[in-house]
Amino acid sequence: MERPCKPLVTSDTKVKVSSTLDKTAGKKNLTDGNPETCWTSQQGLPQIIHLVFPEPVCPMRLILTFQGGFVGTQCAIDVAASALEPIWTTLTHIHPEDVNRRQIFQLPEDSSQEIQCMKLIFERSSDFFGRITLYELQVEGWTP
Repeated sequence: MERPCKPLVTSDTKVKVSSTLDKTAGKKNLTDGNPETCWTSQQGLPQIIHLVFPEPVCPMRLILTFQGGFVGTQCAIDVAASALEPIWTTLTHIHPEDVNRRQIFQLPEDSSQEIQCMKLIFERSSDFFGRITLYELQVEGWTP
């Protein structure tokens, strides 16, 4: 029987980003639930979003909504079981389309893998300068 997925990124999730264009496009906009606010990185690659969950989680899906023209078109997803001394492994690579619509990516199913940290490493961008603009970031899955 498949477990129901729930949003794993909450107000208790710590979010770090590699850069922010300015204060109006900060990391808090990634998780505020407002479709009109966004995070925009400075130019240059890679750009990284680092999530630390308050408790171990089992991620099943990644949901992203980009600004077309500023899409991270190649992204490695790294995970670590512990936040104290993370040992990073690559879970998968995704290739978002250069579009404005919401995109959902199924993550590899490994129900034994509990993680506490996740990094999205945007290795390529549709923007010539390597900027990323992201309106929505959510990880869905379950807590053990």
